[in-house]
Amino acid sequence: MYPEYLVEPMRKELTNVGFQELKNAEEVDQAIKGEGTVLVVVNSVCGCAAANARPAARAAAAHEKHPDKLVTVFAGMEKEAVDQARNYMMPFPPSSPAMALFKDGKLVHMIERHQIEGRPAQMIADNLIGAFEQYC
Repeated sequence: MYPEYLVEPMRKELTNVGFQELKNAEEVDQAIKGEGTVLVVVNSVCGCAAANARPAARAAAAHEKHPDKLVTVFAGMEKEAVDQARNYMMPFPPSSPAMALFKDGKLVHMIERHQIEGRPAQMIADNLIGAFEQYC
């Protein structure tokens, strides 16, 4: 667990643009199950990857075609919520940061840490936008 004062600015990078924080397994289930599209961002303090993941998620969310719901869980903070989100992301191994797009409760697009690390935010956003165009 990280001190809250450390992660608060990282949380706000997403919540300030409309992402809903999920804090437990029940909230994750409610967000992902059912009809429609949901982008789940596994937020992280990792500077090498998360520093580009959050701007990418913000840019993609601003695209005219985007998921019905934008949600986030924070690795190293809300363990129950992160574990439950990762259950839905199987068979992909746990990674953070990560981004997953769900449609009608099914995983349709996944971006793992190794696809984020070392890439500019716009490249990651373009990957998400391509998925939004296809599934949203």
